[in-house]
Amino acid sequence: MASRTRLWCAVTLASVLALSACSGADESEGGGGNTLRILVSKHPLTGPMKDMGWVAELEKKANVKITWEEVSADWDQKKAAMLAAGDVPDLIVGTNAINSTDLATFGTLFEDLKDDLDKLPNVKALFQAKPQLQAMATQPGGEIYTVPGYKRFWPETVTHQYINKDWLKNLGLKTPTTWDELYDVLVAFKEKDANGNGDANDEIPMDWSPVGTTGFGYFQPSVLLGSLGLPIAAGGGQGYFVEDGKVGNFLVDERYRQVLEFLHKCYAAGLVSKDVMTQDYSAYQSVARGKGDVAKVGFSWGWTASDRFGAQLAGQYEATAPLLAEAGQSTPVTWTYDSYAENFPANQIAMSAATENKEAALRVIDAFYDQDLSIQVLFGEFGQNITKVSDKEYKVLPPADGKSDPSTWKWTTTIADNGPTWIRDDIEVDLPTDLQEAVVQAEPLMPALKNMDLKQDVYPGQFIQMTAEDLNTLALSNQTILNITQPKFAQWITKGGIAEQWDAYVKQVNDSGLPANVSIFQRYYDKYAAQHS
Repeated sequence: MASRTRLWCAVTLASVLALSACSGADESEGGGGNTLRILVSKHPLTGPMKDMGWVAELEKKANVKITWEEVSADWDQKKAAMLAAGDVPDLIVGTNAINSTDLATFGTLFEDLKDDLDKLPNVKALFQAKPQLQAMATQPGGEIYTVPGYKRFWPETVTHQYINKDWLKNLGLKTPTTWDELYDVLVAFKEKDANGNGDANDEIPMDWSPVGTTGFGYFQPSVLLGSLGLPIAAGGGQGYFVEDGKVGNFLVDERYRQVLEFLHKCYAAGLVSKDVMTQDYSAYQSVARGKGDVAKVGFSWGWTASDRFGAQLAGQYEATAPLLAEAGQSTPVTWTYDSYAENFPANQIAMSAATENKEAALRVIDAFYDQDLSIQVLFGEFGQNITKVSDKEYKVLPPADGKSDPSTWKWTTTIADNGPTWIRDDIEVDLPTDLQEAVVQAEPLMPALKNMDLKQDVYPGQFIQMTAEDLNTLALSNQTILNITQPKFAQWITKGGIAEQWDAYVKQVNDSGLPANVSIFQRYYDKYAAQHS
């Protein structure tokens, strides 16, 4: 699913900051001329806000005129400049566009919505229906600076594992079940013209999505940690995990070292895309879609086969179970558990404390959580993307262009998972085929996910609010840690050297504050576990 990269495309910093004085109210009769400046962080595929039919409905329902600032690249850098300057638009839309760490440092820039819930009837009803969401939104001091959402339908894992079954058949090979078997299959993919087009040099045996400087995410080889029984969530993030109730960080775990050693073995043999460390998400997606019916990638991870490889090639791929690190191992395999992050998205919308148009901004926030608007924000506008069958029934339509896969179509035509949404439990939705496909293609992963105890092996960070002091401590240390670990990830896979450098690396990471960070996470985990035992 293209959403999971959190990659953003081009809008200049000047355009983000230039409209700092544009949000004044037009005091026309009845307030109908109110104008709001709303910044939205978008996926690279997503088209202009003006092309989304539900935007006009949002403006009408909230009785406002919206000036959109649309950011699709380098949001973290632009956000840092914006927050440092204190120049916050009336509203900021985007899942975790403003995150808990931002709020710990810059909370005074944002409106505390705690006393405004009576003016937010949809949000208030959401909190009553899902009390955990109000807990998510509430700071340790009681403030509510952002509103989360509820998506309901996403499966337990977003990352699925695929291999080209046609290539296996062409070469007389079986689906690999261990790292060694995968290595041998990848060698055959590389050397034996697996796609059968007469060119033995155009196959990419293995590829994964771009790993950023801020940690790990979906469709990345961090899932191979599950081969060694290490449970992760949401693709791995900054490395923190919980196992049997004990918090750790895999960036200094021997099992992470084993994964990198295997990946270097593959890379050194020419089995991994030569662009794996430099390509952006669009290139990662594009190359896997091949040319016509000629596939280019043999083994990879993705949201669905149709999303990863395109509708024309999807039938060549099969979803597979997690690999064993070695044959006959006694350690149960695990995977990445993503349901908390996906179905309870955090920090979806925030309001500036300096807005001159607070009442209008409150109306917009509440309108996003309207039943009809929420489902359009997530899946696209009525008529083009979705049909409203009745007050309680909806049907998501196939891509109107007749060519796109459902996931790409959704992300092209609406802000989708980045938008504030409340998908009610009492409505029926005929889901898009990509969600149906994802559920089916997750089936080989279910035994591994069942090996994970959700109370003992999944950190419930989505539902924990830390103090500003602890968040600042974590943020400062994590930045130092990631400045060490992420370059080493790339270096050790492409150039090797992990055996000689590992001990010094672990010491450097630990000296950068990792043990103290782990202790903070453990303290919050223990408190949460005691409250929910």
